[in-house]
Amino acid sequence: MHPRRPDGFDGLGYRGGARDEQGFGGAFPARSFGSGSDLSHWVTTPPDIPGSRNLHWGEKSPPYGVPAPSTPLEGPAEEPFPGGGSGGSGGVQGQSSEQLNRFAGFGIGLASLFTENVLAHPCIVLRRQCQVNYHARHYHLTPFTVINIMYSFNKTQGPRALWKGMGSTFIVQGVTLGAEGIISEFTPLPREISHKWNPKQIGEHLLLKSLTYMVAMPFYSASLIETVQSEIIRDNTGILECVKEGIGRVMGLGVPHSKRLLPLLSLVFPTVLHGVLHYIISAAIQKFVLLILKRKTYSSHLAESTSPVQSMLDAYFPELIANFAASLCSDVILYPLETVLHRLHIQGTRTIIDNTDLGYEVLPINTQYEGMRDCINTIRQEEGMLGFYKGFGAVIIQYTLHAAVLQITKIIYSTLLQNSV
Repeated sequence: MHPRRPDGFDGLGYRGGARDEQGFGGAFPARSFGSGSDLSHWVTTPPDIPGSRNLHWGEKSPPYGVPAPSTPLEGPAEEPFPGGGSGGSGGVQGQSSEQLNRFAGFGIGLASLFTENVLAHPCIVLRRQCQVNYHARHYHLTPFTVINIMYSFNKTQGPRALWKGMGSTFIVQGVTLGAEGIISEFTPLPREISHKWNPKQIGEHLLLKSLTYMVAMPFYSASLIETVQSEIIRDNTGILECVKEGIGRVMGLGVPHSKRLLPLLSLVFPTVLHGVLHYIISAAIQKFVLLILKRKTYSSHLAESTSPVQSMLDAYFPELIANFAASLCSDVILYPLETVLHRLHIQGTRTIIDNTDLGYEVLPINTQYEGMRDCINTIRQEEGMLGFYKGFGAVIIQYTLHAAVLQITKIIYSTLLQNSV
């Protein structure tokens, strides 16, 4: 379990070394209230929407009253940004271009978040239903069969069948972020890792992540039930039903469950293992992709072969691409573990899912796994190795859709910038 976006992805340069920037994230210069006082360390920057900050690679906000030094990444010295004149109509045009630049960057990040959390939700719903359907004959490993079964669900149950449980996924993300912030405030566990990290700091940071996943685990179970429960027999539950069910799972109250329900202590290890591995893989791939894109952008700027429009694009899209690659690789690598995790969470909850073979009718979940090891062995013996990848076609559709939205927003953004030049 994990937030859809990696922790370190809160806007260009926000995580890591961006905490020591002066001012509010580079949007305004930091003001000095005295000759010997420095209050910048008391100011924190709220997480930005990805791509909503107009900074180039390696660029920091200049101190108050000091002009920003020119770097090779700013392009030609005569005109670092399109329309950036020194006064008169040139200054007005530069301000208009900067406003358009920021607005477009905000829109790009918003489109990416909308795709991850809203447009991709039907793929998440079908993917989870296929994962927990242990007696399904059709594994839906390709996007073609997934599209067909999605159409059947929409035809028989309506659009709500594909967007069920979307509110609970946002609640789980909020609980995860809130728990991480509270734990980091009352413990010495670091929420972020500095550039001068050491093994102890890494261990404490991963311990913080583990405790966060443990706190959010019962709410994740409740959210999983909402996303796989068939719409045919599902009652109209409120948006806070996920919170109620999560608290009831901890207290042992609420809807009665069968004797096959695994205790929360048995779910701690697979849940924390999946969450920590997903975080480590995402962070590593994101850093690697950003490093490659940074070197490529730096080399192109040194050669002075990029246009001003391309320079603007280089300020926003590298982190979006890195986040896309990190999420894709971590989901693909950990898909078998996620299948096992979801089956353990759903067991004994008396959940009834849709028949993913036919597109209509419903099926009960009557598994009897004793734990993580038994679940792995049973899937391998009864369903084969491909049984761990049931519903994988939904992942292909999800990230194909995400890539298409990124490409469309890039084209729109390039057109706006070219018209403003």
